Amino acid sequence: MNYFRLCIAASVFACCAHVAIAAPLPQLNIDAAQTTVSGASSGGYMAVQLHVAYSSRFKKGAAVISGGPFNCAEGSVISALTRCFGKASIPVADLVAITNQWAKDGDIDATANLAASKVYLFSAANDSVVNEATTVSLQAYYQNFLSATNIVHKKDIPSEHSFVTDNYGAPCVTKAAPFINNCNFDLAGALLQHLYGALNARKSDGLDGKLVEFDQSIFVTGHGMGETGWVYVPKSCSVAAPCRVHVALHGCKQNTTDVGQEFVRNAGYNRWADTNNIVVLYPQTGKGATNSCWDWWGYDDANYAKKSAPQMKAILAMLEHLSRSPAAEKAMPLPVSPR
Repeated sequence: MNYFRLCIAASVFACCAHVAIAAPLPQLNIDAAQTTVSGASSGGYMAVQLHVAYSSRFKKGAAVISGGPFNCAEGSVISALTRCFGKASIPVADLVAITNQWAKDGDIDATANLAASKVYLFSAANDSVVNEATTVSLQAYYQNFLSATNIVHKKDIPSEHSFVTDNYGAPCVTKAAPFINNCNFDLAGALLQHLYGALNARKSDGLDGKLVEFDQSIFVTGHGMGETGWVYVPKSCSVAAPCRVHVALHGCKQNTTDVGQEFVRNAGYNRWADTNNIVVLYPQTGKGATNSCWDWWGYDDANYAKKSAPQMKAILAMLEHLSRSPAAEKAMPLPVSPR
């Protein structure tokens, strides 16, 4: 009997120890007006969705790697696989009209918030998945809402479909997990400097901050989201210095379940964040996410591009939590998604 009870106790301890691996998402001194977002491939499409649907929060700007216009798929997986990959023309004017109507109806934030945004676009010269024409259409889309001078389109790096760096990853023309290629170009640095302006030089040796795995389940369960996400917190931000937040979204088959910590550690964001008071939030997809992609065509929710979309609401809840001081947290309970 004692042995039986010991086994039960050991099992309970092991279960609880597993649950306790992920820490709570920290609460920091965040300037919400300095929030930006970037993403690669499906993460690029999700970055556009967040930027447009929640433009009041992301008015500072967005960076999109191998992605296309807002609501490109219009809820159709066929459209997602054809026109949104550059295999057919994208009806930019129609998508602009839909954007304006949704804003009028209150389904997304007012498009006027986009006027002062900075946008950085990247299309790989040898991308065999998403054609450059897709990003050209995205550029045309954005020019309806903000000045062309605020948009940069980088398209001369001879990379395959990947996130590129200047010091880490596979050879530039590789198309394979973890989809990080060394192309002698610091993409993370380029996009952050376009979005934020002049920055201090990136950290050249060991980082001073911490990369923390946090519990995503208090913000959402199901809906293709992982149980945990990651956040990089510079040392300066952990001691109450005012900081800004950049949301970095992985691509398909690039979450931590698929490639471990490759993207969250090696895409290059953390080295810039460490010296520039930037917290980097790395939300993660999980079980139920088609090919580990973000929902940019409606596999989880028909309103995937509107403010009511579960994945976007979860990311916004993470941002609200990050930006809330402990004192305010006691006065205002954290919104929890229905389980």
